[in-house]
Amino acid sequence: MAVNGSNHVISTMAQLEALFEEPPYPPALAKEVERITPAYRTLIEASPFCALATNGPEGLDCSPRGDPAGFVRVLDEHTVVVPDRRGNNRIDSMRNLIHDPRVALLFLIPGVSETIRIMGRVTISTDPELCASFAIQGKAPRCVLVVAVEKVFFQCAKAIVRSKLWDPATKVERSTLPTPGKILAEITGGKLGGPEHDRIAPERMKATIY
Repeated sequence: MAVNGSNHVISTMAQLEALFEEPPYPPALAKEVERITPAYRTLIEASPFCALATNGPEGLDCSPRGDPAGFVRVLDEHTVVVPDRRGNNRIDSMRNLIHDPRVALLFLIPGVSETIRIMGRVTISTDPELCASFAIQGKAPRCVLVVAVEKVFFQCAKAIVRSKLWDPATKVERSTLPTPGKILAEITGGKLGGPEHDRIAPERMKATIY
């Protein structure tokens, strides 16, 4: 659907603030702190998944990160460490962090409607002892992201409740959607992907997950 008319476009801070003239709900401001409190630590350590957002000269990136719950390690109230597990070697997030160390993390906890957000600055570390401490199946990450925490807060439940993300009744059958092989074949005109890509995917995943 096209946007009709410049009169309906918000382009200035004054216009934006006029649109949202009601002051913020007080708890929405009180929940933001500059350290990881005991309650926030408990929530972070219960999460098996987070989205990592970065910024670089080629644009923004947001990538999924996941492992058993507690994979993002809280070192102290101002520091968390995220293992950089084996991926596809695009390293989009890592390239961005070389140029701009700012990062945002959004944590999901299965069955819980509140999410947790962390903003901070990253140091990419290859410290052998630290990397080895994150080993799974005998394989350590090549590097870890050491995040100096600047802001922490929980996000209210509205988005998860509206989306019914954890409601089993909304589960989508994978077979109703395009497979990776079909997507690749469509994009490349059949040069990549196809049924063979999907056939070997489970074994490829098993061999390369760590």
